Amino acid sequence: MREKILAVIEKNSRIDLAQLAALLGEEEAAVANAIADMEKENIICGYHTMINWENTSDEKVVALIEVKVTPQRGVGYDKIAERIYHHSEVSSVYLMSSGTYDFTVIIEGKTLREVAQFVNEELATINSVVSTSTHFILKKYKEHGTVMCEKPEDERMLISL
Repeated sequence: MREKILAVIEKNSRIDLAQLAALLGEEEAAVANAIADMEKENIICGYHTMINWENTSDEKVVALIEVKVTPQRGVGYDKIAERIYHHSEVSSVYLMSSGTYDFTVIIEGKTLREVAQFVNEELATINSVVSTSTHFILKKYKEHGTVMCEKPEDERMLISL
């Protein structure tokens, strides 16, 4: 039942508990208890709203930063990741399996200058950081399985002769 719950709420975290229980053919109390247990076990880590900021008046710059580090003896990558993800500008940190860089960091700022300043003053100054490569995200087409920019429907009429 847990995996079925997760599959549904991953796509729609706002689904009503009664609807979820009916969809799964389970008792509402059993579903509520399973969700509470998964929250305690840190399987469900949070509930988020996906916003297409391009359709708002709020300006936001998102950057993907590749970070090369030298891991510290005894603590490896975890301590470095912790130093990075504690910054409020950081929305995501991923340890990568191969390639030139060790971490991929996603950050958000109001301007390009703000993002560049964060990379220069906060990220690049961490002792274990060897180098960074910043990529600015120009447009999001799909995020977390959701298409962010639907094509407008063609409203032309079909005329045949």
